[in-house]
Parts: sequence; structure tokens; C-alpha cells
Amino acid sequence: METQLLEEIISETGVIKLKTASPSDIVVTSGESWKCPVYVKKMPPCRSKCPSSEDIRGYLTYVAQSKDLKRPYEEAFDEAWRILTDKNPFPAVHGRICPHPCENGCNRQHIEDGSVAINNFERVVGDHGIKRGLKFKKLTDKKRDKKVAIIGAGPSGLSCAYQMARRGYPVTVFESSDKPGGMLRYGITSYRLPREVLDAEIQNILDLGVELKCNTKIGVDISFEDLKKKYDAVYVAVGAQNGSKMNVEGEGIRRVFTGVDFLRRINNGEKVDIGKKVIVVGGGNTAIDAARTCRRLGGDVTILYRRTRNEMPAIEHEIAAAEEEGVKFEFLAAPVCVIGEGGKADCSIDLKCVRMELGEKDKSGRFRPVPIEGSDFSVGADTVIAAIGQEPDLTGMDALKNKYGWIDVNKIRETAIQGVYAGGDVLGLDIATTAVGHGRMAAKAIEAYLNGQKYREPGTSRPIKHTDMKLDYYPAASRNKLRSLPVEKRINTFEEVNMTLTMEEAIAEAQRCMSCGLCFTCDRCRIFCPREAVSKDKKMPVGQKMFTDYTKCNGCHICAEVCPCGYIEMGMGL
Repeated sequence: METQLLEEIISETGVIKLKTASPSDIVVTSGESWKCPVYVKKMPPCRSKCPSSEDIRGYLTYVAQSKDLKRPYEEAFDEAWRILTDKNPFPAVHGRICPHPCENGCNRQHIEDGSVAINNFERVVGDHGIKRGLKFKKLTDKKRDKKVAIIGAGPSGLSCAYQMARRGYPVTVFESSDKPGGMLRYGITSYRLPREVLDAEIQNILDLGVELKCNTKIGVDISFEDLKKKYDAVYVAVGAQNGSKMNVEGEGIRRVFTGVDFLRRINNGEKVDIGKKVIVVGGGNTAIDAARTCRRLGGDVTILYRRTRNEMPAIEHEIAAAEEEGVKFEFLAAPVCVIGEGGKADCSIDLKCVRMELGEKDKSGRFRPVPIEGSDFSVGADTVIAAIGQEPDLTGMDALKNKYGWIDVNKIRETAIQGVYAGGDVLGLDIATTAVGHGRMAAKAIEAYLNGQKYREPGTSRPIKHTDMKLDYYPAASRNKLRSLPVEKRINTFEEVNMTLTMEEAIAEAQRCMSCGLCFTCDRCRIFCPREAVSKDKKMPVGQKMFTDYTKCNGCHICAEVCPCGYIEMGMGL
């Protein structure tokens, strides 16, 4: 079998030939430069797609290899939590809400069984950390004397606070609301993100010594200028918590809400009378959350969206869940006027709309909706929720605003004002894991600034492609999927909809990781080396165990040809 494989490789490469029938007698053909194997750790595409830059391959393979290395799984998940939280202190949160762009990069999608369920695994790791009471540790025992102020206790602000505090810096976070979390708390519903999960991960950050001051609005309670004088650096992460208006006549009447205002009221525990029929305008995650919330409040809900389903920016599985729960959709339609009897509890709203068609693509790459002349129509509603966008509130921080009311920064999140940095949605709407990544990067830049240095973000290598790997080596393994509450139970409760994978399922999912671009000790290079030049050092860490004795190597390329993960290159000329 081994001889047959060697002969197939020789036939394909054309760089070596058999001198005799024995594989051990392979020699380099004349005219071919002699190269030896080089071990090159490459960027996995999952990590390159992750805005938080989590070491996804690292924590997956650590768990996947635990059985072979005789590590208890409970301890393996402890270490997976430490690897993950080095970059993102919210694994249980993001394991529930992240739209997982990492999975779009996963090379396993090119095998029929699909991408590794990274997001589902992350949730298991996060829940494991909470259950085990795992605590963040500081990177140094030094106590720094330079103070850092952070404006906003959302995912970006808390991420920056976490990274600064673990480096020994005194950090104070100023939050205008009465509780921390930002849009994680006030913009995402509890059936997607239970508050006890959010609270546990926030408390873990605060336990590093981070000072939190709630009900304190910079620009109102404390001036931005005074804050800059009292602190050595400032990170602005106020988010974009003001809902955008539809800019149509009549939208100021009662029972017309913005999406973020409606969700904030609900998540604050307020009782909102929505009546019987609800129209939600928009196609993003806020629109979906508002619609699904109204179903739980007993509403007959229709989402009005000016493009088609294919262009909806909301998370696909959230759209599917809304459909399952009875939310109706009216595509290629937009509001033009709101007519109603404002001020009466039983008012009926007449929403005037127009049909749309898709024209040329806009800057987002989506087809631009264009009104169809003479296509006006009306829909009746008791409540209208406009979830069409958000914008920041930079009251008292006018010096930071660009002409559009947002903040501009350079590549390291530095504003035009010395010592002031910014990140998260205040730069432009994005997902929470992007905000976390901004906070981490800003923390590095702030630390450099406080030490009189200029931070430069390190470059990254090209992600390894599936075409650089031997996908046929990896056995088929079905993706482990989440289970959900039955639909009939969902719409009558705010209980969490999706259930966490079991530890056994998470282990199986970790074992689906192909360790793209890094050795996972499959042993093929050692087994198939005809010169017995490759050995394994069990004392070396995983990913570095294999090495070549170059005094025995004759540059036959076989080790590189049989390496499934693309770790070995023939790149060193002799």
C-alpha cells in the first residue's frame, strides 16, 4: 500500500524516480534543484475572517488532541477558554449572537459535510468557563501609574478595559445607562442572550479591578475636556444607540418607535402595548429581534423590507427562526407616510407604502431599491417599528465628529485628538465581535502611547487555501447542530431558544477541525519518508513535534506531498 502511494506521488510530481523497486532507493532526477522540507505555520482562514482574531485553530485542536495526549477533557476545555479569551472576553455571549464570519472561511466547507461549527463550540467553551468559575488573570503584576478612561460599557469599551486592566493599568469605564453591556443588554433580546450569561462575563472583566461608573454621561455629567485632563488616555466606545428615523410624514405619532428604542424599553422591563397588528420596517438584526419580540407579546407581525430576502443583512438563521415563529414578510416595499390618530390608546395607524424594484448596485454591493411609480398601497397597524438604522450620540464631544456625525480614526483606532482613541459602532455599524477587536487593538495602541511609543499593527500572512491541502485525507464527519425549543413554546416565552451542544458533541466538533496550515501529528511525513529522515519529538508542543534530519533527506518531496494540512513546504535550496 505504501509503495503504491509512493509510486502515485512520483508519477504526479515528476521530480523523483525509482532507482529500484524499493521506495527507500528514491533519488532526485537530474536538472531538479535539491530542496528540503521547511515547516511553515500558516494562517488558518477561520482566524483571518474573525474580527476578534481569536486563535480558533488553537482552541479547537487543543480539545481535539486531548484523548491522544491523555489530557482530561475538563482541563482541555479550561485551556480552550484561556486560549479563546486571550482575544475575546465574551465567549459565552458571542457563542450565542455572533453571525460567525469565521465559518465562512473554514476550509472544511469544501467537503460535503460543511464548515466546523465554530460558533456552537465557542458557546460551549464560554458556558464551561462560567460553570467552572474560571477567572481572567493579569499579564503582569506591575501596577501602572497612567490612567485610562473608557466611554461606554458595551462590547468594545469592555474589551478595551479588559485588555488594559490585564496589563496593569487603572481603568475607569463611564456608562450612561444604569447597567453595563450596551447593545448586548439593550439591543439583543433575552431569548437570544440570557442576562445571567452577559452579567457573568462582564463581572469577570470588572473583577480585574476595572472601575465602572453607571448613570454617568460624558458631555452632560462630566465634560469631555475635564475627562481628558484627568486621564492619560481616553477610548470612546459609545456605540450607535439612537435609532434612525424613516423621515416620512407622520412618524412622530404614538406607537411609532425606532427599533432600538422599542428593544431598549422591552429589555428594561417596560410593558409596551403594541396592540394586535405590528409592522416592522427594516431587514437587519434589530428588525428581526423586534419582530420576534412582538410575536412573544401576542402581535400579528409583518416585516416590511425594501429589498428581497436575499439582500437582508440579518443573520440567516434568525430570519429562518422568525419565519418559523409566524412572522410574515412583505418584500420590495417601503413606507412613504404614516397616518393615525395620535394620542389615543386605541389608535389605528394607516401606513402608506410604495412598491420597489431593484436597480443598480450601491456602495454596499446590494441592488439599490427604486420606487415604482403609481404602485402606492396601504397597510393597517396598531404599532409601527422602524428598524432601519442607528446613529451615535456624541453630545458634548463635537470635536470628534466628522461631517456625518460619526468618528474617524486611523488604522490603530487613533482619532485626530492626541491620546483619544475610538472603536465599535461609533465608527460605523458592525457586529459585536468587530467591536471587541477594535477594543483589543486600541488597548495595544494606547499602551504604546502611554509609554511614548508608536504602535504598529503586525502584518498577517495569506490564509491557507483548501487547494493547498489534501482534503481527501480527512474523513467525513457530520456537523453538530444546535437544538431549539419547539415553536409553540417559543412564542409564549422569553426563555432562551437555542440550546448549547453537549460536551461530547463539542469534542466531536473540535475533531472536525482540519488544523489548516499547522501540524496535528498525523505522522504521514514520518511514515512515508523513504530515507527515515523525519522523526517525532514527544517533548515538543503540539504543532512542532515533527522534525527532519537534513543529513538523511535527499529532497524527494514525499513528506510535502502526503502532508494533508499544508504545513510542509519544499522551500530550502541546498
